Amino acid sequence: MKRTRPVTLVLLGIAGAFLGFFLEVALASSGQPIVALPLSLSITLVAAAAIVVALAVPIARAIRGTNPHPINPFRAMRVAVLAKASSMVGSLIAGVGLGVVVYLLTRAVIPAVASLWLSIAAAVAGAVLLACGLVAEKLCTLPPDDRNPDDGQPAPDRRLG
Repeated sequence: MKRTRPVTLVLLGIAGAFLGFFLEVALASSGQPIVALPLSLSITLVAAAAIVVALAVPIARAIRGTNPHPINPFRAMRVAVLAKASSMVGSLIAGVGLGVVVYLLTRAVIPAVASLWLSIAAAVAGAVLLACGLVAEKLCTLPPDDRNPDDGQPAPDRRLG
């Protein structure tokens, strides 16, 4: 599995921002109440971020050799996939939160302060989930192999020059 590319995260953030902004515009122009992001969303995202990192720490210890208990490779792969998914979802939700914040700040009528702060909290919580997902993904990464697979000898030096 390859590491998450920054371009993917940026594109998901931009897509989320457009989705959040235009959803609010569509709801307001049709006379419907706009979406107010709940505080429970932010709390849940931060809790999920902590859980993802907590699941990745034993795998990182096993990779470094400081954990005496073996780790199931299927569990390690599941945690790595969870970390990758968390970073992508965090990027998307941070974008949605930013899109809602931009919409609220560009309105002619000043919004309620509570809805603005809740949207900012959702954007920050999405960024926290994004960062923790990337950290957990890094913790689940195997170090480069120093051995040549053909003869068991150390790999040749690959520096240029």
